[in-house]
Amino acid sequence: MGALAIAGKLDKIDADTLCWWLCERQVKKDGGLNGRPEKKSDVCYSWWVLSALAIFDRIHWINKDLLVQFILKCQDKEGGIADKPGNLVDVFHTFFGIGGLSLLRAQEGLKTIDPIYALPIDCLKSLGIKTPTTKRYSE
Repeated sequence: MGALAIAGKLDKIDADTLCWWLCERQVKKDGGLNGRPEKKSDVCYSWWVLSALAIFDRIHWINKDLLVQFILKCQDKEGGIADKPGNLVDVFHTFFGIGGLSLLRAQEGLKTIDPIYALPIDCLKSLGIKTPTTKRYSE
């Protein structure tokens, strides 16, 4: 969705149908998100699903509290984040977990990350890049 947003082609998407499908990715058992039906939750989808929902201003369609709990259960004592609770942390899942927490505005002190570019809003502003989500996520 980020690439389509950059290309100015979001009008090619049926946003309601896509966002409904993305919301169906929230796993009732643990509150996390998966990439397709019948799969287990994985922290990286906290970014992939949420960023698309954020682009269409539909994050409120999922249960934020359950997702935050899932992400935090995947965090170790040093702050890294794994794909699933109890697994080893890695940079990939840490980045996407923090990105998800940022989009959810779940933690004080986290920089706000733009869902289109996956970069902090203040970084985009310093580069003179404005996106449709910049204003919404910088307030």
